[in-house]
Amino acid sequence: MSFKVVNFNVRNKNESSTQIQILKALFSCGREKEDFLTSIKKYIYICSEQYLKTHAQEQWPQPIIFYQPYEVEQILLPDNANCLAVQAYLKMCGLEFQIEPRSNAEYMSPSGRVPFIQCGAFLVAEFDPIVAFISSKGTSLSEQLSQTDKADMRAYMSLVNNVLVNIEQYICWVDQTTLNSATKPRHGSVYPWPLNHVINWQKQNQVTKRLKVLGWYNKTLDEIYKEAENCCTALAERLEGKSFFSGEEPTELDALVYGHVHAITSTHFLPSTRGIINIVRSFPQLLEHARLINNRYFNCNPNLIIEDLDILKCMSDDSIWNSSRSLESLPSLTEDSF
Repeated sequence: MSFKVVNFNVRNKNESSTQIQILKALFSCGREKEDFLTSIKKYIYICSEQYLKTHAQEQWPQPIIFYQPYEVEQILLPDNANCLAVQAYLKMCGLEFQIEPRSNAEYMSPSGRVPFIQCGAFLVAEFDPIVAFISSKGTSLSEQLSQTDKADMRAYMSLVNNVLVNIEQYICWVDQTTLNSATKPRHGSVYPWPLNHVINWQKQNQVTKRLKVLGWYNKTLDEIYKEAENCCTALAERLEGKSFFSGEEPTELDALVYGHVHAITSTHFLPSTRGIINIVRSFPQLLEHARLINNRYFNCNPNLIIEDLDILKCMSDDSIWNSSRSLESLPSLTEDSF
């Protein structure tokens, strides 16, 4: 019996490494306690990442298609903050984009998170990958910064992602008042009964697992507020005396902070959200920073911010709170839907 040797022609180390990653992703569900869907998502993510590396320098079409959940009926605080941050970054880069609300945007996303953009053949999700993708096309807001300033910027971005994001998820999915009165009705509003209950349970389980691993699940609201105060203090001190965090021109840090400050201060009043809103209101530097970005990039009058509440109500045609963009009809809601 003779054996034929198959010669795999590997062009370079990068392709070989990618092939190994794909094989690991495909067979990981057999070795690990991991479901098949998660393994397939890993496979798709690795393929997409390699495609971006290979074709990033190709000319990209405009406008960019920006996918997000429905802003009036569906979107939650953490997703709203992320969407606003990416919108602000795109505007700061001078890139045109078209907002396309979708009820299943989270499941359309290659990473399972929103927002995500479609740029020709490319689908890129979440703030950091979108910033990296745009940078690969030759557009960057931090290119002029020194290595030290870039390291500082990344440190503050990490602070926002590790504190404000966790606080927003805690308020939405752990605090029982917000969970029952706002999160479940909004998150499940676009799905019929009983699918809305299944989707809510699945998302709550996913978020609470993450917060437990990070040590946030068992925190009290007072501890959450203290974390928020410490984070805002650090950001305000960094911003002191400057228009933007790195000087006179914005960077991705400015877009990220703006997204969270605007989302938090424009949230409807609930007992748990009132506390976090009051904390952010106590830092005029952050509010003025948000006013400036609204005025410069969203064509908003800075005086439209309500003085007695300091809640950011100003919006543009591309704003995430523009209900007229919600074109798809939604299923009617009944008491049984929740």
